[in-house]
Amino acid sequence: MSPTDAEIAEADRQFAAWMRQNLEHAADHFGVTLAGEPVHGWRLLSISAPVNGNRWLRVTTEALEWAHGRWWTGSVDANVITGIRKPVVLDRTEWEVAGVRRQRAELMTRVAGRPCSASGALRGELDVSATWWTELRDVLDTLGAVRTDRVHRTQEHLDARTMAVLGRTIPVRLWETVHGDLHWGNVFDPLAVVDWDHWGTGPVGTDAATLYCYSLLAPRTAETVWHTFADTLDTPTGTTALLHTAARLLHRISTGDHPELAPPLHELVERLARR
Repeated sequence: MSPTDAEIAEADRQFAAWMRQNLEHAADHFGVTLAGEPVHGWRLLSISAPVNGNRWLRVTTEALEWAHGRWWTGSVDANVITGIRKPVVLDRTEWEVAGVRRQRAELMTRVAGRPCSASGALRGELDVSATWWTELRDVLDTLGAVRTDRVHRTQEHLDARTMAVLGRTIPVRLWETVHGDLHWGNVFDPLAVVDWDHWGTGPVGTDAATLYCYSLLAPRTAETVWHTFADTLDTPTGTTALLHTAARLLHRISTGDHPELAPPLHELVERLARR
């Protein structure tokens, strides 16, 4: 029998409380004091908060069988990236819980400013300066040129997802280094970029396409994203990135994320298919 909404809510409450205990454990380990209300990440799988000394503490949890590989070390690996305002990991620790989950705690520098959105999808028009958009373009250009052996997505993985969601595969001709999860909750004003778990090589235009797709509920902002990155998005390379991004978001929607994005994403896919 499926759990009731009340049972799911209670399970989430207990999991969030447990993550808060993990955050406090990490603070004790690093000898820091929580200095603000904690913020939970996607599906409660992370929790973070400001701590004394203008630093930031983040704890991530994962089942043991998944707590490995390059995505697990993404934040630390991103310390090699320069020329972009982002957190720098200062210290890190890990521990297991009951032989079933692994926790990762990272103490990092705190970036100034605020997220552009409380969630990944932008639900109101973005109010930032023209300079901010220029800086965003520079950031993605800088990131795209970073040399790394980290891989965000392979062609095989992309093929499996687009086949499942769109019913076809879409070959990628050009690759670059991407953030990989550049939604509006991970972009700050003043400009900074956080949450580097998944960065690595991916289709050229992935990050611009991600911002565009997450802007579809805010038409003026979506238009500005398109204009800022038109030399990529308005090309066959951009079409490839947009289709792969739309497939990723539609898959997320099928599991409960941002259902309101489904109609404009389907419209986007149909429009791109006519090209």
